Amino acid sequence: MIINDDGSVFHLHLHPEQLTDRIILVGDPGRVDMVASFFDRKTFEVTAREFHTIGGIYRGKPIMCLSHGIGPDNIDIVINELDALANIDFKSREVREIHRTLSMVRIGTSGALQPELKVGTPVIAEKAIGFDGVVNFYAGRNDIADTEFETAFCRHVNWNQLWAKPYVVDADAELVNRIGQDDMIKGNTISAIGFYGPQGRELRLPLANPDLNSRIESFRHNGRKVTNYEMESAPLQGLSRLLGHKAMTVCSIIANRMNHDATPNYKTAIRDLIATVLERI
Repeated sequence: MIINDDGSVFHLHLHPEQLTDRIILVGDPGRVDMVASFFDRKTFEVTAREFHTIGGIYRGKPIMCLSHGIGPDNIDIVINELDALANIDFKSREVREIHRTLSMVRIGTSGALQPELKVGTPVIAEKAIGFDGVVNFYAGRNDIADTEFETAFCRHVNWNQLWAKPYVVDADAELVNRIGQDDMIKGNTISAIGFYGPQGRELRLPLANPDLNSRIESFRHNGRKVTNYEMESAPLQGLSRLLGHKAMTVCSIIANRMNHDATPNYKTAIRDLIATVLERI
């Protein structure tokens, strides 16, 4: 474990005493300020590369918001280092005897894969389907994965063997019920490894499997269908489950692939979603 000269964790530059049990995660470093604008007061602010953190007090309780940047590789950094802050003694470099559990909610944006999902709808990744392969590098992967769902999905879409094997992980059920309630859709979200080709977008490079999205849209397993695309929910939920933390993702739909509907003006919907999550976390 790499510790900086000032005693902070390597990438996030946070100190153990700054860590709070409740954490809001966002992709955009600029969105941290939006979340923190709801705090009663700020207690610290740290910026290192794309990792921007503001800690504070909301409704009398400590909370922090951290930006993770774009992509599943960043989530591997963020979750491992947050867990280190919680459960490793930085002086002895040994695991603490008493496990500290963190509750993490990622608030993001997403593209819908089903026609009934309207722009502006909040969708929870009750199940997250990882195309990134990050969780496959860790022991215990099958213990926290829905392997039956994985097998059915790969068979239906005729999964390309050159790609990383998908993994499917549930969000923390208690957190989903507390945050979700009746005003959010509980969906099944794909975490893609990239924004263009891995999500079926084609600019100048042709796609290896151009019909993948249509196959994904038609997939059904035990009454479940794939609802939306984003890039971080699966590694967040998978690594958190392996490390004994609570985590979930909720995204505001800003585009619908099937209806060819999109809006670049989604900040109001995101602000409303932030307010709702802060009330419930």
